[in-house]
Amino acid sequence: MNKSIPILFLRYCAIITTSLLSLKSYSQYKFLGKPVFEIGISAGPANLLGDLGGNPGIGTTFIKDNNFQMTKLMKGVNITVRPSEFIGFTLSAGFVTLEGADSIIKNKGGAEVARKNRNLSVSTPIKEVTLTTEIYPTVLFEENDKDLWHKFRPYGVIGVGVFHFNPQGEYTAPDGTKMMVDLKPLRTEGQGMPQYPDRKEYNLTQINIPYGAGIRYYFSDVVSASFELINRKTFTDYIDDVGTKYISDADFDSYFGAGSTTATIAKQMANKAQQVSPGVRISPYNAGNKRGTASRKDSYYSGVIKLSIRLGRSHAGEIACPMRF
Repeated sequence: MNKSIPILFLRYCAIITTSLLSLKSYSQYKFLGKPVFEIGISAGPANLLGDLGGNPGIGTTFIKDNNFQMTKLMKGVNITVRPSEFIGFTLSAGFVTLEGADSIIKNKGGAEVARKNRNLSVSTPIKEVTLTTEIYPTVLFEENDKDLWHKFRPYGVIGVGVFHFNPQGEYTAPDGTKMMVDLKPLRTEGQGMPQYPDRKEYNLTQINIPYGAGIRYYFSDVVSASFELINRKTFTDYIDDVGTKYISDADFDSYFGAGSTTATIAKQMANKAQQVSPGVRISPYNAGNKRGTASRKDSYYSGVIKLSIRLGRSHAGEIACPMRF
């Protein structure tokens, strides 16, 4: 596990503790007699930011290399406990299948040609569970609950999560039949092979750090909707099964057995540049050449609409109203 993960988790706890302590200094925003609970559902677009695909020029990070045509629908459910109108703690589960492909890159004759000829693609089902903190800073400035703008509340999000992924690629059999195969067992970059002791097998279950912002609108005391834009920082470069350098076909024969079905599949899934020019091994895509960028970890983000319903009640026995204190 990455050594920075415990440090990030401690910082997360410190932020929550500081926020709760500072909240007590505002008497009008005391904790409710009993916590208010909310349940909700969410849906919206999500995208993978990894090594595959991208836009013209040198591959870079985040929005510049985002491919909107690879956008997929993320769905989720959540439950929130809100001890105060200022802060909430949300446990969420999300589901999406993310994709990336070099074939969609527009060939402008520049540095992007190398990625396009690499010709790799991936489909990665993701299941995640996150625990996040929502902080509503404008609550501290609300005075008149009759003001319409108080129905809108912007908020920040920070948390920690666990996600499971399983990168898959399309294999074309000698008879032309196409099928999806799991990429991790094929050790496409020599992960776990004795001749590559520095390339450890990656775990399909990893920790992420979700962070972002949203804005919530209250239709009533009970029902609200919000738009939330969240990025997930991860500590793996293998959500798309691409991270470092090519290995040789001989390595697959040695590990899986020469002539074996697994070795045959692994060779194709590790190096699809040869499919751009059938029968020709393009020189920049041989053993030792760059296959991915190990210095940049993969991430993924979503922009979802959440519909929430309040179930909890205040100490006065009334449904806790975001416009009533």
